[in-house]
Amino acid sequence: MKLSFEPHTLYFIHPFRIAHGVRSSTPVVITRIGCEGITGYGEASMPPYLGESHESVMAFLKKTAAYLETLSTPGDISTILETIDAMAPGNTAAKASIDIALHDLYGKLEGKPCWKMFGAEKEQTPFTTFTLGIDEPVMLKQKIAEAEAFRVLKVKLNGIDDRQMIDTIRSVTDKPIAVDVNQGWKTKEQALEMIGWLQEKNVLFVEQAMPKDDIDAANWLYERSPLPLYADESVQRLSDIAKLKDCYHGINIKLMKCTGLHEANEMIKLARTLKLKVLIGCMSETSCAVSAAAQLTPFADHADLDGPLLIKNDLFKGIGFIKGKITLNELPGIGVVPNGLAKGAV
Repeated sequence: MKLSFEPHTLYFIHPFRIAHGVRSSTPVVITRIGCEGITGYGEASMPPYLGESHESVMAFLKKTAAYLETLSTPGDISTILETIDAMAPGNTAAKASIDIALHDLYGKLEGKPCWKMFGAEKEQTPFTTFTLGIDEPVMLKQKIAEAEAFRVLKVKLNGIDDRQMIDTIRSVTDKPIAVDVNQGWKTKEQALEMIGWLQEKNVLFVEQAMPKDDIDAANWLYERSPLPLYADESVQRLSDIAKLKDCYHGINIKLMKCTGLHEANEMIKLARTLKLKVLIGCMSETSCAVSAAAQLTPFADHADLDGPLLIKNDLFKGIGFIKGKITLNELPGIGVVPNGLAKGAV
């Protein structure tokens, strides 16, 4: 019996709230790989900054279909993924959808959850952060109230309204904060001044403080920062990590950047060798991709996997959150089942 491969349908996942009057749905492509009547599910989420689109994802998946359908089992995942990765540069989200579906299928055929196949202890999962986007003080306070069950907040800054954002949060809660600057601070001096101020505000760490390609500024800040610095846009794949060891204290691993679970696991191993901390994050994703990423969270120091909590039309049921703690289930594969929404495309 051979594998069957279906690049499935385009969906748009919609946020619970429209920020600043802007409707910001995100396209995702769900893929299916089947064997012996069992289906593995994968997902490609396409944030604009990665340079992928529905058209590019579908084109790459169609390119891989002929190869995948020659295979009889998904057993040698590393070799399969190496072959697929070599078919074209980039296309990391498209490659991640195949990786996730293969791991889901293999786990189902073996009757094991992926976390167990990776040798993880499911009780060792961290708490996820709950993301607060840039917003007006009234809406920000409302979001904080909605996040009451979560122990750690994540705050997005832009280099403009940063102090107002933090002061608004601190006016209603003293919960620990993880700060994501998204390259918003343009000079190293501005970054150092802001980090010194944030240190007094119960901030745990700062993510992507400097523009992603400014290695010299990142190294300068690393040597002076009173708070841990994490790379996000600066680290995409395994080959990026070694050059960042003297610029950051940790890295943010996302399946859509690194081509999926297989490479993410290798990135964790290398990060540990280099004494880097590990944050496992996500884009705007459904429970399919987020549940896949969660399989590796027992090996992480932090997690930012609240994607399914921020959308109103999740296509799958997967991992749970108990007071913010990531809760892995015993289902085989990545631990998801389609819900009713997955039957119809938008």
